[in-house]
Amino acid sequence: MTGTLVLAGTPIGDIADAPPRLAAELETADIVAAEDTRRLRGLTRALGIHTTGRVVSYFEGNESARTPELVEALEGGARVLLVTDAGMPSVSDPGYRLVAAAVEKDIKVTAVPGPSAVLTALALSGLPVDRFCFEGFLPRKAGERLGRLREVADERRTLVYFEAPHRLDDTLDAMAEVFGVSRRAAVCRELTKTYEEVKRGGLGELAEWAKEGVRGEITVVVEGAPETGPEELDADELVRRVRVREEAGERRKEAIAAVAAEAGLPKREVFDAVVAAKNADREGPGPKGA
Repeated sequence: MTGTLVLAGTPIGDIADAPPRLAAELETADIVAAEDTRRLRGLTRALGIHTTGRVVSYFEGNESARTPELVEALEGGARVLLVTDAGMPSVSDPGYRLVAAAVEKDIKVTAVPGPSAVLTALALSGLPVDRFCFEGFLPRKAGERLGRLREVADERRTLVYFEAPHRLDDTLDAMAEVFGVSRRAAVCRELTKTYEEVKRGGLGELAEWAKEGVRGEITVVVEGAPETGPEELDADELVRRVRVREEAGERRKEAIAAVAAEAGLPKREVFDAVVAAKNADREGPGPKGA
């Protein structure tokens, strides 16, 4: 008989949040695959337990090479427990490759549900949670980051991102540029830890706040694009939406048609707004005192 792959959620901060089954699985698994074996030792000490199975590292750098080894063990009947540093495996953490390989071999995959920074941040954000998208980490390069944000500029579901603290201000600046400075968001920091903080506000306001420096594990929750009607979209907003689409690679004609359809306006009205903005840019500011 083949074995079982168990994905186990681990605390994202407070050790008391460890799911009750986690200790039992750690003690009885034949193999424990851990993102960081040192963090695993800290976890087992905090839980007051010892692993009896073989402990191996399983992180981004060796995930591809180690997956076949673990699959072979599973095919031989082993119970393999996969844990990451915090939260659920596979969610912006190692795990997907192993799960896919196990499924392909018809090996049973189950889970020990545990804490999730994504769901915790959503619940605390104060933003709509009935429909949401998890976007993970944005690209580090500024141009690629803007491109990724432009892809979801008109997404109406709430958006959730992970971000490193030293890149938070640049990310919020980019979000304010693409989504608009008034789009509501929440920056959730150090969730379930001693210095937990949730900062809510418009993206422009949050970008300014982040320039002072922010520490800790960061999850950003952003309100989806508003379901606005024609009367709520002024010329500047129409032009901004067209430009976002153009910068994402759409031709101007297609971008104007798409924005007009979203806003419920004639294409001519959007076209006129774009032309007026272009003429204004060309003319530049008038003389002082004009």
